[in-house]
Amino acid sequence: MPTLEFRDAIRQALDEALRDDERVIVFGEDIAVAGGVFVTTPGLYETYGEQRVFDTPISELAITGAAYGSAVCGLRPVIEIMFGDFLTLAMDSLVNQAAKFFYISGEQGSVPLVVRSAVGGGGRFGSIHSQQPGTWFQNVPGLKIVAPSSPADAKALLKASIEDDNPVLFLEHKRLYTVKQEVDTEETAVLGKAKVVREGHDVTLVSIMKGVQDCLAAATTLSELGIDAEVVDLRTLRPFDRETILESLAKTNRLVAVEEGPLTGGWAGEVLASAVEGGLHEIDDIWRLTTPDHPIPFSPPLEDAFLPGADAIVASVSERLGVGSQQQNARTRGG
Repeated sequence: MPTLEFRDAIRQALDEALRDDERVIVFGEDIAVAGGVFVTTPGLYETYGEQRVFDTPISELAITGAAYGSAVCGLRPVIEIMFGDFLTLAMDSLVNQAAKFFYISGEQGSVPLVVRSAVGGGGRFGSIHSQQPGTWFQNVPGLKIVAPSSPADAKALLKASIEDDNPVLFLEHKRLYTVKQEVDTEETAVLGKAKVVREGHDVTLVSIMKGVQDCLAAATTLSELGIDAEVVDLRTLRPFDRETILESLAKTNRLVAVEEGPLTGGWAGEVLASAVEGGLHEIDDIWRLTTPDHPIPFSPPLEDAFLPGADAIVASVSERLGVGSQQQNARTRGG
C-alpha cells in the first residue's frame, strides 16, 4: 500500500471525486491556482479547468451561499473555508438554509454540499485561527460533521462525504496535514460509525482528529504503567455513534473523553451523557479532559500547556486510577 500524507489523502479524494462525477465542483479562497494554503489542492485546477476548480473572493458567506445554490440546482460542490474560525461568517447559509432544505422542501430536495475547513490549535495561529468549530454546529439537525484522525480516514471519509446527499462539515486538523500512513486507496467508510483503533481492558479513551493520535501515544505510555487503554476514534460528531462507545465502556468500565475544546458545551459532555443514559450499572469512572474555558493563547509554551496532549492524558488517567500515587508511595518507602 502507498504511504500518504494526510494532505495528499485529501487531494486524492478530491481528484477521484472530480474524475468520477462531473457534477462535483471545488472552490474557495486560493484553492485553484495556488493549490491551497495548506497545499491540499495542487494540480486540480490544471487537470479539471476553471469551470470545476476555481478561486473565489474573500467572503465566506458568498462562498457558502454559492455552494448552497449550486447544490440545490443539481451540482455537488466541495468548498473550502480556509480556517474553521471563519465559519461564523457562513452560519446562515449552513444552519438556516442547507441544513433545513430537505425538511422545508417536504423531503423533495437534497443539498449534497461539503464544507472543508482547517481547524485546531498547536500551530501558533492565535486565538482566532485555532478553534474547534465542530460543537458550534453539533446541535443542528440535517448537518453532518466529520472529523478524521488519519490519512486513511481522511480519504475514505471525504469521499463518503462527497457522495452523501446531505450537507457535511468536514474538519481537518492543521497538525495532521504532515502525518504519514500506509493507505488502502480502495478503502471505504460509513459516516456515523466510530472505530476502535486500539484494543484495551482498563480504560476507554475517546477522541477525534489529533486527539486520537494523542490518545494512542498516551496509551503506549500508560501500558508501561500497567494500564491497558482502549482508544475509540469517533470519526464523526454527527451522526454520533453511541453504540461503539457503550460497547467499549461495557468492557473497560472506565472512560475519559479527550476534547480539544472548551469544557462548557463540548462534544465530550455528549459522550459522558451517552454513557450515563446507556444503562450501564458497573461503571467505575467517567470524566472529561478538555481545554480551559478561555481563548487559546498565542504564546507557544502557554498554548502547549493549554492543549490536552499525550502527557496530560497520561497524567489524568494515572491520577484517576491511582497509579501515580501508588508509585510515589513506593518511592517514599524506598521501594
